[in-house]
Amino acid sequence: MPTGTFFEKVEKLKMIHRILILVGTIVLLAGIFVALVYIPKSKEITRLNKEITSLEKKINQAKIKARALKKFEAEQVEVEAQFREALKLLPNKREIPTLLRSITQLGSDANLEFRLFSPKKEKARDFYIEIPVSMEVSGPSHDVAMFFDKVGRMKRIVNILDISMKPVKARSTNLTTKCNAVTYRFKRKVDEKTKTGKNKKKKK
Repeated sequence: MPTGTFFEKVEKLKMIHRILILVGTIVLLAGIFVALVYIPKSKEITRLNKEITSLEKKINQAKIKARALKKFEAEQVEVEAQFREALKLLPNKREIPTLLRSITQLGSDANLEFRLFSPKKEKARDFYIEIPVSMEVSGPSHDVAMFFDKVGRMKRIVNILDISMKPVKARSTNLTTKCNAVTYRFKRKVDEKTKTGKNKKKKK
């Protein structure tokens, strides 16, 4: 159709028809825009927003974990420091004889007479080994108290347990004191292997 004929026909239309055609054209173009541009872009924006939200959550979780990790590392450093200090308080296996001699020396320095000093069988615990020693000493109560005080002040951990006292003779100021001195050492891998080997022998 020639262009001139088309515009001539449009000019002959009433104003209301022209307005309707204009509105229809606008609606049609708007529909095409919505269908081809807006809806796809809207879906893409929604998808991206969800991805952004998910990433933000992951970032926040990562930040929380990072803070927790730093706190854990700081606590680990503190625990390791405490562990090293604890190691200083617990003798190793080679130091046990020297430690036991130190205990007897403290008793002698307190003017006590040793009647019994007998190491007992070691007792394995979770991460340490108990080393009990049965002791029986004779001497005045204040000397015994002085001895126990000196043992308690030793650099290595030694606990005095199961204490019993009775006079050596009737109306005597000298007491016979029985007790257990218990010291400790950390369990080593060789202790675990020794224990495993003994268990295997028992099963046979």
